[in-house]
Amino acid sequence: MADLLDPRNDFVFKRIFGSEENKDVLLVFLNRTFAESGDPPLTEIVLLNPYTNKDAPLDKQSIFDIWAKTAAGKLINIEMQLFNKYDIEKRTLYYWSKRYSSQLQEGQSYKELKKCVTINILNYSFISNDRYHNIFHLREDHTGLELSDDIEVHFMELSKLDAQSVPIVGGLINWLLFLKGADKSNWEVLQMNEPTLKKAMDTLEFLSQDQEARRLYEARQKYLHDEASMIEWATEKGLAQGEQKKALEIAQNMLSLGIDVSVIVKASGLTESEVKALKN
Repeated sequence: MADLLDPRNDFVFKRIFGSEENKDVLLVFLNRTFAESGDPPLTEIVLLNPYTNKDAPLDKQSIFDIWAKTAAGKLINIEMQLFNKYDIEKRTLYYWSKRYSSQLQEGQSYKELKKCVTINILNYSFISNDRYHNIFHLREDHTGLELSDDIEVHFMELSKLDAQSVPIVGGLINWLLFLKGADKSNWEVLQMNEPTLKKAMDTLEFLSQDQEARRLYEARQKYLHDEASMIEWATEKGLAQGEQKKALEIAQNMLSLGIDVSVIVKASGLTESEVKALKN
């Protein structure tokens, strides 16, 4: 049997959770998610951008997020992030605001706006606590009074599941362990806890044995790796440029105070020739 594809790859994730055939899988996953924020279970969802064969891994027009709407009109966006793109909190608020504001047509009342929920599933740590599932709302700092229920943001960090043992009860953690790549020897227990997981697992196994799906997966995986490498390179370059600028400012200030060049070299990290060039 071929090795299993990684369900954290957004192309694979959407095939499992964002297709019309697997809408029941998505519904259970969402209900386990919203149970942890105290919401009543959903009975029906509509996929706004279901997976189709036109979703090409390298096509910039393809959207591998999952967009859904509940019977009450609540909008849900689920995004899988295999690599850290940085500024995820700003990126989240930016795209949340676009989804929220796009609901209104010209002349419509603000009362028409429905709640928007963003669910970020991260393959890295971001929130500075030990919780693998953090939920954010818009509340007053001192009293906890909610200003509006229209914004809800979830961060699920798979990296924080390392110390978690396989649970003995149902719930969201079973789904996250599956996504993280739980050993197949634990699948039976996860299925017992969450029966609908079997359909997700069957879909993953089918995709892993399908030659065309594997080709598309590998193309997407390469694209994600290349994108992550470029972001990391740009970030490191930006930091290096920032450090150089700071060192030059320190040296310039020390020169203005008449401090000896040898001392400035040690303090700033610049070379003697760089400091002398500033002096001249």
